[in-house]
Amino acid sequence: MRGYLFYIAKRIAYMVVTLFIIITLTFFLMKYLPGTPFADEDQLTAAQLAILNEKYGLNQPIYIQYMKYMLNVLRGDLGVSFQFNNKAVTALLAERVGPSIQLGLQAMLLGTVMGTMLGMIAAVKQNTWVDSFTSIFAIAGRSVPNFVFAVVLQFIFAVTLSWFPIAFWRDGFLSTVLPTIALSISPMADSARFIRTEMIEVLNSDYIELARAKGFRQIYIIMRHALRNAIIPLLTILGPMTASLMTGSLVIENIFSIPGIGEQFTKSILVNDFPTIMGITIMYSTFLMVIILIVDLLYGVIDPRMRVTQGGK
Repeated sequence: MRGYLFYIAKRIAYMVVTLFIIITLTFFLMKYLPGTPFADEDQLTAAQLAILNEKYGLNQPIYIQYMKYMLNVLRGDLGVSFQFNNKAVTALLAERVGPSIQLGLQAMLLGTVMGTMLGMIAAVKQNTWVDSFTSIFAIAGRSVPNFVFAVVLQFIFAVTLSWFPIAFWRDGFLSTVLPTIALSISPMADSARFIRTEMIEVLNSDYIELARAKGFRQIYIIMRHALRNAIIPLLTILGPMTASLMTGSLVIENIFSIPGIGEQFTKSILVNDFPTIMGITIMYSTFLMVIILIVDLLYGVIDPRMRVTQGGK
């Protein structure tokens, strides 16, 4: 237990250092973006621009701006948006993160469950039409961008059949169905491909043959032994994918007019809203690192051989 806690503490320390590097690099890169963060800058006089730069501290040397920003981050203050009514970035993100997390969780759950089922069936029915269909679906799901699926879903189920809203986030759960399906195609394809490959290898292993020789039912062998070992490599890709989906899809949120983090990030880049860009970057990076840590800890839950020992190895 002591070694386990030491391992977690060490990983958290690495996360803090990594986040520091990300914030530093992003901050200085923001300063080299062309243009200014002020709307209608061409219509402003030099005196007006000077007043605005002084108000937001943009007239100070970059290293001074950087030190002030880092001190504010340590206090939990991400600044105010230059473009969106001088609203605090933390409040702006709090309003936007809900729809993105809901959509991401739904897409991840749907994609992982359906992909795992497809991969299992394809492995059991190896070299049949089911296996061929799964392989074609996995290739198509990774090759075709999700915004293509989004447009097709909109045309068929919203425009032609009128089963779901074509866009907007105001019709409750119905508004989430089409974007959830569009976002779930990629994790579904990846899950199916990984589970199929790993399941085929596991089903041909010696301990599975021993379980069959003992007379265990096929469904018990698959669920109790094969799937548990086959799912470990899948966790490696699901961690970053979950963070990406839950912090917003830039294109999908714009196609379906979803007021999420992805849509906000796109708008902020277009208008050089430095504090908002930085805030979203910090939130995404933190979320990604936490998810990866959780995935690493889950390895030990699924496979006891991978648990951290008392010595921390």
